[in-house]
Parts: sequence; structure tokens; C-alpha cells
Amino acid sequence: MIVVDTNIIAYLYLPTDLTGQAERLLESDPEWAVPVLWRSEFRNVLALYLRKGLISLAEAVRIQEEAEALLKDQEYMSVSPDVLRLVNESSCSAYDCEFVALARSHGVKLVTMDRKILVDFPDTAISLEEAVQ
Repeated sequence: MIVVDTNIIAYLYLPTDLTGQAERLLESDPEWAVPVLWRSEFRNVLALYLRKGLISLAEAVRIQEEAEALLKDQEYMSVSPDVLRLVNESSCSAYDCEFVALARSHGVKLVTMDRKILVDFPDTAISLEEAVQ
């Protein structure tokens, strides 16, 4: 099991330079865990693609449904005191700290491309490139 942040999920479903790496990550470790927050964040990513005309509404709905199916039974509620402790010791947002808290609570790595998370939590977070090496 690994925790992935919303951007890793986006790389998997939307065409980017990192899509191939996200696909390799899923092949090598198909058990991805996420905080429930990921759904709203991912909808925001899809909204951006939708508004820029990069995907249709039907595609956005399909992608959201596929991602939800992939992560079914792998979504976890955040523990507020844990998240707030991480916020207090870092420069990361509470949203980002939800992913870090989840990874720590399960004793696994968080795969992310977020530089702040990678810098502030090097004991927990690894980059997508590191994860697929």
C-alpha cells in the first residue's frame, strides 16, 4: 500500500508528461490509499480541464467514476489532531497534511510531486520518479 496525492491520480487519468510514470506506479503497487478529501480536489482538477475545453462533461464524469472505482474501499477519514500537528510543524496546507497524516498512520510512503511536501516531510513523502525507480 502507498498513499498518493490528488495530482498522482490526475496524472493517471489525464494526459500529462507524468502519465506513464503514474501508470507504472499503479502497476508496481496497485493498492493506493487516499483521504476522503481527494474526491473534492480531483473534481477541481477535472473542472479546470473542463473549463479549458480539454475534456467534455461526459469525459469528466467518466474519469471521476473510474477514479472512484479504483480507490473504492481505500478512502480514509483524517484525524484532525494529527493533521493540525503536521500543519504546525510545516509550511504545508491542511489539505496536504491530510495525505501526510494518512501515510504516517499506515506506516507507508506518500507519493507526490508537491515540492513543499517533499521538502517538509522527507521521511514520509517520495516523488513519483523515486517511487517508480
